[in-house]
Amino acid sequence: MNGLPDLSVQIGRMHLKNPVMPASGTFGYGREFDGYLDLNRLGAIIVKGTTLKPRTGSYPRRTAEVASGMVTSIGLQNVGVEKFIEEKLPYFDRINSCLIVNIGGHSVEEYIEVARILNRQERVDALEVNISCPNVKEGGMTFGVDPEVTRDLVSRIRDATGKTLIVKLTPMVTDIRLFAEICQKCGADSVSLINAPLGLAIDIETRRSKLGRNITGGLTGPAIKPLALYLVWQVCKSVDIPVIGIGGISSTEDALEFLIAGASAVQIGTWNFVNPGITMEIIDGIRGFMKDRGFSSLSDLVGTFQH
Repeated sequence: MNGLPDLSVQIGRMHLKNPVMPASGTFGYGREFDGYLDLNRLGAIIVKGTTLKPRTGSYPRRTAEVASGMVTSIGLQNVGVEKFIEEKLPYFDRINSCLIVNIGGHSVEEYIEVARILNRQERVDALEVNISCPNVKEGGMTFGVDPEVTRDLVSRIRDATGKTLIVKLTPMVTDIRLFAEICQKCGADSVSLINAPLGLAIDIETRRSKLGRNITGGLTGPAIKPLALYLVWQVCKSVDIPVIGIGGISSTEDALEFLIAGASAVQIGTWNFVNPGITMEIIDGIRGFMKDRGFSSLSDLVGTFQH
């Protein structure tokens, strides 16, 4: 084939130059990685979870290394949506990659207000809704484990914004396909999965959690890749909207597995801490793989899993 393969992908109203983006919470506000890589080469940048008011986050200790990954409890530490717009958003005027803001809240009303505020920001291309937040009106149960709560939340956020809407799904449910189908019916443009499953690490000397008062945290890193890949494959077969694959991606080969399973794009999380330039390597790696095997466009590769 002549020339380079076309890595672009359409997700909602967003046209991404390639399918690679960092996962929320692992890339700060983007600027922190300036100097390690060319932010303009990313398909999109997803900033850390943003809430209506600033949050100080969880108690120390917030991270613990485990076999092939980490258990983390950050607690959505962030500057709040107003300060994000005032202090963080202007930086992206010099960046031409798509910008996705991950949003969270303790009530439906908080989510909607954040969505409405960001809907007025032209530079924001999409919202990624973190439905793994605790719902205070439901006794702390997360939004994403109750089908009716998920339906209500996604529908109302859809009504509140014209931005591309992505819903980030938790694996802590019996059948994740049901939740993906609800999101599609309620107007989501895409679903991203998986959010981190809960994990626990114990210090055998103190017999306490390695995360201290936080006790449990999200399990991330290569340890969750086979689970994430399986769930992405399942969801890709059950919905017609683009699926964004997340979970344990640390190499080009990992990313290609998700694309072959049906994901239209991928997010890289924990490995940004290990290798800050990993997203660049994966972009180049996908392009090289496609060129060597005669794929002219990304759509020719996505969903080609033989089963």
